[in-house]
Amino acid sequence: MKYQSQSIAKLYFIAAIGLFVGQILFGVVLGLQYVMGDFLFPEIPFNVARMVHTNLLIVWLLFGFMGSAYYLVPEESERELFAPWLAKLMFWIFLAAGALTILGYLLVPYATLAELTMNDLLPTMGREFLEQPTITKIGIVVVALAFLFNIGMTILTGRKTVINLVLLTGLTGLAVFFLFSFYNPDNLVLDKYFWWFVVHLWVEGVWELIMASILAFVLIKITGVDREVIEKWLYIIIAMALITGLVGTGHHFFWIGTPDYWQWLGSVFSALEPIPFFMMTLFAFNVVNKRRRDHPNKAATLWALGTAVMAFLGAGVWGFLHTLAPVNYYTHGTQITAAHGHMAFYGAYVMVVLTMISYSMPIMRGQKAGNEKAQVLEMWSFWLMTVSMVFITLFLTGAGILQVYLQRYSEDPMTFMVTQDKIEMFYWMREGAGLVFLGGLFAYIASFFVKGPEVESV
Repeated sequence: MKYQSQSIAKLYFIAAIGLFVGQILFGVVLGLQYVMGDFLFPEIPFNVARMVHTNLLIVWLLFGFMGSAYYLVPEESERELFAPWLAKLMFWIFLAAGALTILGYLLVPYATLAELTMNDLLPTMGREFLEQPTITKIGIVVVALAFLFNIGMTILTGRKTVINLVLLTGLTGLAVFFLFSFYNPDNLVLDKYFWWFVVHLWVEGVWELIMASILAFVLIKITGVDREVIEKWLYIIIAMALITGLVGTGHHFFWIGTPDYWQWLGSVFSALEPIPFFMMTLFAFNVVNKRRRDHPNKAATLWALGTAVMAFLGAGVWGFLHTLAPVNYYTHGTQITAAHGHMAFYGAYVMVVLTMISYSMPIMRGQKAGNEKAQVLEMWSFWLMTVSMVFITLFLTGAGILQVYLQRYSEDPMTFMVTQDKIEMFYWMREGAGLVFLGGLFAYIASFFVKGPEVESV
């Protein structure tokens, strides 16, 4: 480790992994509730478990992004972090706010939680993914601003590289677009219109910049390829990501009462959205093929290549499957959406954070990167998690196709609940794949505690 303040990333990564375990445990609970409707009822109703599952995903990924930035930026800027004490303080504030919010969901009825947190003063609660109490949202803004200040000052007073400037742009966008979570108009069309400014412009816009910069950093470290080569790729990828991602927001506007030109804009630009992800795949494999050294951390290389491939499949291919308006007319809000969401989040964002943790954690813990037993176990965890996520996606896709046919397309359409009974087999198979995924996650964690013969890191 080159700079002392990089060690702060370890705190964020440990919290991220802990919250990730919680997210998957609640995912397994949700999967069971699909097929055993009264499982853990009334202690943990389906709507609460779903809220916890999705909120933990967002919070742990934010911890992962912050940890990645605190590790990456000092090295790229060639200076210590501007204010290490601020990074530590914000970590504990964010962790406490996140934990208290999740406990609030689990222990207090949601309407009561809204009252207790004085939601009536500035109503922001009640919307999917943005269920956090207003006080938590304010806390997130404070943490994000302190984080941006810290990272921004480190970059501005140090060496400027394409990687850290792209990262800073993405992180700034993350903070700016979150501000739309405070706008909650009475008009449902307006509400949905601006709700997507947070949800879509995060995951299909500025988060892609964060992902690309983290991936580029790790690839430079493990391949030794010239920075100029990687930076040229980075410019093209982020330009395409922003152009397609920003206007591609329109694919969420098809059926909410917006003007019909969104059907054309949303369809055309969304159809182009797989391009930056495909370029990212080409980029990763091209750089690894041109590598000037074989880094002993083989697992980090595997995660980097896996990120590029799975992001292309999940965000690109599965996104494209139902993004055109004539197709989306039948598929929106079905299990096809869930299939895309699971693989896209895992491929693009979960895997890139795990890539960074895989690369940096041995260095921060003062270990050598080539512990063979740990590497083998970590690569097993990669395949267990990734293959099980592919099967989760395929089972949900099968459920979604059958759901569309039985409920929306056939001459004698069935009701929602009758359709759910017909596709129950897919849910059982999805639950099995989810348990395998959980096993893979435990293997990933265990790999950090394995002792064995080591070789010098590069």
